[in-house]
Amino acid sequence: MNNGAHANALPDDLPVSRSAVDNGVTDSPAERGSGSARAPSGYCGRFAPSPTGPLHFGSLVAALASCLEARRQGGRWLVRMDDLDTPRCAAVAATSILHSLDAFGFEYDEPLVWQSQRSERYAQALAALQMQALVYPCACTRRELADSLLAPDGASIYPGTCRNGLGTGRRAGSWRVCVGEQVIVFADRIQGAQHTHLADEVGDFVVRRADGLFAYQLATVIDDADAGVTDVVRGADLLASTPRQIWLQHCLGLARPAYAHVPVAVNGAGEKLSKQTLARALDNAHPAPALVSALRFLGQNPPADLARASQPEVWAWAHANWHEARVPRLAAKLWKEE
Repeated sequence: MNNGAHANALPDDLPVSRSAVDNGVTDSPAERGSGSARAPSGYCGRFAPSPTGPLHFGSLVAALASCLEARRQGGRWLVRMDDLDTPRCAAVAATSILHSLDAFGFEYDEPLVWQSQRSERYAQALAALQMQALVYPCACTRRELADSLLAPDGASIYPGTCRNGLGTGRRAGSWRVCVGEQVIVFADRIQGAQHTHLADEVGDFVVRRADGLFAYQLATVIDDADAGVTDVVRGADLLASTPRQIWLQHCLGLARPAYAHVPVAVNGAGEKLSKQTLARALDNAHPAPALVSALRFLGQNPPADLARASQPEVWAWAHANWHEARVPRLAAKLWKEE
């Protein structure tokens, strides 16, 4: 993914139709930090953690930014449990996440949604793609793709091996969506203008895995659309996924949300905070200091003594002082535990 404009991009004030997509997917202009152009009452944001471990500081940053922007816009804020990857997810982790959200004062506006309960809906979406001949079966294994070039997020750039049919004796495992020569251009409210040539930087990507599970990209697009999500505020580690999701939205005739990707918290080794990097779980008994640290990480400059305030007092300050325009335009930012 590269920053900058594309010579064949459509004028920003034109709506994007299917015919327009053939010449590049574009986005309407957005002044950084100005918020959604929609009426405030129509705004809908969401937080979608994967229950592979407890919430940590990096998760808190994404949840806080998403929630505060939704509240500033007078909109709804939802929570979805992205537990589709069942081999990696655990019920105890989901319970821990929900307890942390409650302890830290997050309030969501609609019942919790579980991806693991929505496979039938994803199957309908895959069938729609099949009817349009936009997907094809693939027999390639990870070992066979090990020598492929890598996308910015570390995924293999698919070379198109099965695009024109399976080889003799080969059995389909996954399903991939065709990307053709599509160029995705969109304006991220925090990271700025984004430009991705899907064939060169991603390749035809998986929408149903060889193990039968639906892929993250397809599930996320369907869930956001069904929930009426208008604005996706999340970590910049998912910035590279956005062009794929935009392409799926167009293939399925779904509305495109606005996007804002906040910096990812990394440790001293430059690694994203995660279960794999042994990130420390949030302290549910003392939420105020972590909330204040997250606000500071997001460029909001809270007063030092706010860390000694109560959790409701921290939220009151955050609601009164939140400005998305202050969030640093960084993909990653070092965080040292305070």
